[in-house]
Amino acid sequence: MSRLHSERHLIARVGWLRAAVLGANDGIVSTASLIVGVAAAAQGRGEIFVAGVAGLVAGAMSMAAGEYVSVSSQADTEAADLARERAELSTQPEFELNELAALYATRGVEPELARQVAAQLMAKDALGAHARDELGISEHTTARPIQAAFTSAATFSVGAAMPLVAALLTPTSLITPVVSGASLVCLGVLGAVGARAGGAPVRKAVARVTFWGAIAMALTAGVGALFGVKA
Repeated sequence: MSRLHSERHLIARVGWLRAAVLGANDGIVSTASLIVGVAAAAQGRGEIFVAGVAGLVAGAMSMAAGEYVSVSSQADTEAADLARERAELSTQPEFELNELAALYATRGVEPELARQVAAQLMAKDALGAHARDELGISEHTTARPIQAAFTSAATFSVGAAMPLVAALLTPTSLITPVVSGASLVCLGVLGAVGARAGGAPVRKAVARVTFWGAIAMALTAGVGALFGVKA
């Protein structure tokens, strides 16, 4: 007796996972870089704390607004394309049937069978068939502005809190190395978690986020040291 083969795909996570990884990564890198830059400028703990908190709040709001605006633009484009497709299905259904059948034929389906498949799919859900196969819009990848905004803002705040806490618990003279090291560890963990959640190679993701995080903090520390003055 044959058993059903169940498959577990991760594409459904792509919307929130992208926003979560982006938000947390940006929160760690930008806040750690800001703290390291201010510390390298020989500023005191008070200035470092204020800069870190300001960076957390401003960054979280910026991420939320930026994600909402950008994903809303995608949603508007999708809505416009779907409205256009709905009108074409209403006014020229035969042309749309031929168009869908041609798409299947170019993928290797026999022309006659491609037309039968297109006709059956359109009989069930014409707009859904064209949205998926002609426009590339599906329920898994469709734009969700509010979800993206809240996810990015929340994960940015969590990511930004890590270097900020590290700075508060560290003597002023050691803030730069401790915050840098702790942030790189956090970035490595983030890369691993994101890769696991998305089914991607872990080592590659860890190397990518830690490399660019180290570059960002090194450049900011250099700027702070170059233009900083003793408090």
